[in-house]
Amino acid sequence: MLDSPAPPLPLTPVTSSESALGARILKVNHAGENGAIHIYAAQIVVARLTAPSMVAELKEFKAHEERHRAIFGAELQRRGVRRCRSYLLCGAGGWLLGAITGLFGRHAIAATTVAVERVVLSHLTEQLAALAGHDDAAIAAIRQIVDEEQHHHDQSASHLAPGQFWPRVLSPVVAASTESVIWLGMRL
Repeated sequence: MLDSPAPPLPLTPVTSSESALGARILKVNHAGENGAIHIYAAQIVVARLTAPSMVAELKEFKAHEERHRAIFGAELQRRGVRRCRSYLLCGAGGWLLGAITGLFGRHAIAATTVAVERVVLSHLTEQLAALAGHDDAAIAAIRQIVDEEQHHHDQSASHLAPGQFWPRVLSPVVAASTESVIWLGMRL
């Protein structure tokens, strides 16, 4: 279930040490969380028919993603930065991805989460390194979500076995799509 809410981020003005890179990263992360929420929302709807045993887990993951989006949204608001132009695209794409993969059942749902989270975790690690010493508030926001994203990956991976069809098919497609959305978001 959802853990207690994250502690609020400090409500202080943006300092000169906070970077433009940090703002761009936060915008893209915020949009990405919106996409993740919509993936899970669509999967929940469809999984009621195709993988009912996963619905509770998907609801838990969705609640985590809603909290993550709120963390990034609060930091954007504190900085006076508007959300990413890819925000709505991420939501629509997430819903489509979630609905399609949800139709194929438990293993497709799990493979999708593993592929998305693998890319996300890689980017979060890179972001923390790039922002080190430049934007402590962005780092604090990102660090608040890493453990839950890792949990989503690991829990979903536990539903898969080596050599299964869906991970082989979905992993490269979903990973490439996720990378493309991140790339596009960083440039909008």
